[in-house]
Amino acid sequence: MNKYHRILIIVSAVLLLGLLAFTLYTGKRSGASSDAERVVALNAIAKDAGEHWEDLSFLSNKTYGTNYVILNTNNDLRYASNEDGSSIRGLEEAMKNRLLYAYVTRNGQVLGSVILPEEGNGSYQSMRMQLILGFGLIFIIFVACALLYDRYVQKNIIQPFQNLKNFAGKVAEGHLDEPLLMDEQNMFGAFSESFDIMREQLQESREREIALQKKERELVASLSHDLKTPITGVKLTTELLKAKVSSGQAGEDPAYLLEKLDNIYKKADQIDVLVSDLFSSTLDDLGEFTVSCTDEAAAVLCDIIKKYDDRGLVTIGEIPNVLVRIDVRRMGQVIGNVIVNSYKYANTRIDASFALQEDYLQLVISDHGPGVSPEELSLITNKFYRGKQWKESKESGSGLGLYIAKTLMEKMDGELLAESAGEGLSISLIIPLS
Repeated sequence: MNKYHRILIIVSAVLLLGLLAFTLYTGKRSGASSDAERVVALNAIAKDAGEHWEDLSFLSNKTYGTNYVILNTNNDLRYASNEDGSSIRGLEEAMKNRLLYAYVTRNGQVLGSVILPEEGNGSYQSMRMQLILGFGLIFIIFVACALLYDRYVQKNIIQPFQNLKNFAGKVAEGHLDEPLLMDEQNMFGAFSESFDIMREQLQESREREIALQKKERELVASLSHDLKTPITGVKLTTELLKAKVSSGQAGEDPAYLLEKLDNIYKKADQIDVLVSDLFSSTLDDLGEFTVSCTDEAAAVLCDIIKKYDDRGLVTIGEIPNVLVRIDVRRMGQVIGNVIVNSYKYANTRIDASFALQEDYLQLVISDHGPGVSPEELSLITNKFYRGKQWKESKESGSGLGLYIAKTLMEKMDGELLAESAGEGLSISLIIPLS
């Protein structure tokens, strides 16, 4: 705004100097050259009138370039160059009005006087003064309007932007509790409101981040406990087997050994699932959770299901003879997480069915457990979410399985949808065709 003030001062100075120059120039022009010419004409008229006083009609043949009247010593009109001359009533009045005049003399005797009316000079001076006053008034109006405009811009543009600048500084410093005050007359009201909405969203985002950090800390504590449980089981089972072997009792009961080894395997598998989920989640946070898709026969999905169906609970339907574009390793994680999730919370028969839908192959994996409540259905694929069934089942879990499965499906240009209508939970995997 300082630049605007400098420009206003410069323009005002130029206009003021122009007005002064006009006043001086027109005053000099109207005074010097015009009066000098009229004085010369006045002397010529007085001389000719003195020589032809008895018959002044002689003057009608002369051209002096100005209007004039001739009066005798009694102020009676003797001659007028035009009808306007009759308005002059005497020499005293002419002197009072500062008109040009001269005495008509002959042989040293005063016969009368010649008076020059104002002619155009008075109207010129009047017009000159009107122009000066007009220009002066325009100058004053210009300065007043410029100052009013400056005040308007300061109040309605500069100050709101200054408020926005200060507000942005506070937001940058992390002060998100103070709202941005808005004037009803502010022409940037919608703009300011958007900034305040941004502040509210940033504040909500910070609160969500704090809540997430708290949740992650709780998860770390929970996972530490979850990892400790199978590790403790492995250690106890190992120590027990070691004691059996040392005492020579191990070889007497092979079934016992197989049971304990199976227990060790399951505990190790629990640890593997937890660590794999945490590792995948970390890769996702780092932006390094990538997929490499290739064209594969749909039958590979059957192989993946069988690989992760440790308990033999999955019934596989007919698979269409089509090509799908997937990352086999990542698809294994997806299907594995879905099946393991069903094992934990349903532990029932699982049905796997296939259906073609335009450019996609739909794989539906359904169990026959208690299902999920409608209010939780949209949350089960959220990161770190573990619902009511997790608390009731007391199963170990990270709340990452379905989140990772959904993330991987999206990275493979597919989709994961969860439905729970009546009995059981159905997970639909929308797999793109080649």
